[in-house]
Amino acid sequence: MSFAERPTNLPESHVQGHALEVFVAFLKLGLTSFGGPIAHLGYFREELVKRRKWLSEEAYGDLVALCQFLPGPASSQVGFGLGLMRAGPLGALAAFFAFTAPSALLLFGFAYWASAFDGPVGMGLIHGLKLVAVAVVAQAVWGMARNFCADQLRAGLAVLAAVLVVALGGAGGQIAAIVAGGLGGFLFCRSEPKADVHEVLFAPRRRFGLLAVALFAVLLFGLPVLSEWIVDPLLGVFASFYHSGSLVFGGGHVVLPLLEAEVVGTGQVSESSFLAGYGATQAVPGPLFTFAGYLGAEMPTGYAPWIGACVALIGIFLPGALLLIAGLPYWAVLRQTPSARGIMAGANAAVVGVLGAALYSPVWTSAILEAKDFAAALCGFVLLVSFKSPPWVVVVLLGLTGIGFAFI
Repeated sequence: MSFAERPTNLPESHVQGHALEVFVAFLKLGLTSFGGPIAHLGYFREELVKRRKWLSEEAYGDLVALCQFLPGPASSQVGFGLGLMRAGPLGALAAFFAFTAPSALLLFGFAYWASAFDGPVGMGLIHGLKLVAVAVVAQAVWGMARNFCADQLRAGLAVLAAVLVVALGGAGGQIAAIVAGGLGGFLFCRSEPKADVHEVLFAPRRRFGLLAVALFAVLLFGLPVLSEWIVDPLLGVFASFYHSGSLVFGGGHVVLPLLEAEVVGTGQVSESSFLAGYGATQAVPGPLFTFAGYLGAEMPTGYAPWIGACVALIGIFLPGALLLIAGLPYWAVLRQTPSARGIMAGANAAVVGVLGAALYSPVWTSAILEAKDFAAALCGFVLLVSFKSPPWVVVVLLGLTGIGFAFI
């Protein structure tokens, strides 16, 4: 029984491929793809669509649209889907590991050596990374608000979401905000215009899609119950990161408030370490979700740090992969449904409010302690928004600024 349905009469470059070929292509991308999810999609298009001609522009556009429609890390889902289309399930796994491993290893190294960052230089660097987090999250809120809150109704949904997060707090407040946004979108945003949709190439068969969505739901609702019965730190880590990965709408930066509620709110990682790791994530290539590897290594599981890092990474990426497999066979129908378009419009507006609340606490309150901190973070924000500087440049500049502040 084959996993995917492949259309016939396609150019040779659109049909055949090998997992090793996929691994080599995505390892190159994993080592060089700086700039966040939107930049990653541009790198994928240039390398795999235009240069290697793995698939057509239309098929790539539809895959990107589906991954932006679903919860999860969009660029990693696109990479997983490209590997799947090129070389089947083994190709999907090859694309995931090759694209994820470089940044995951770098962040694991940062977590492993974090204890060495004491003294004025180390503490100044940590503070500089917190300032990076302020600039990056502010840029994300700014950009997402322009894209997802284009009218008064969706702006109102974003404000409502922020109020719910502040009033209820924790992961419960964030879930309530996203649910409220989706409900508001279902009721009031169903007039969103239709998009032209083509059949996605090499979609998994529908039976596999149904199995994937069933597994997604079983894990989402079953893991919290199982972790209550079986008290094991690694199971708790997997459950926390799977839960966060299941609720990320609107881009990689939205994972920040979800993970903060799961690991800082429960006392497993300090707020200072959390924000320093998030700042360091901006300096490495590859997907933002590899931040989970840093956190998994930092969490007190009783196991070797690399085991916690691996469990966290699998937990946060698995939901997006399952939802992609589930959505591919039904994408052409799903995207044309007014209710589905409305729910996504409302949910995307809500995540702007969720991220906006996180910009204030913990990001702003932990990093902006004096006027000079505000000035430095503002410079980083202007560099990102107005000068289109790569995030790693802002990481270097604000890291050095934080070290300089330590000696003032």
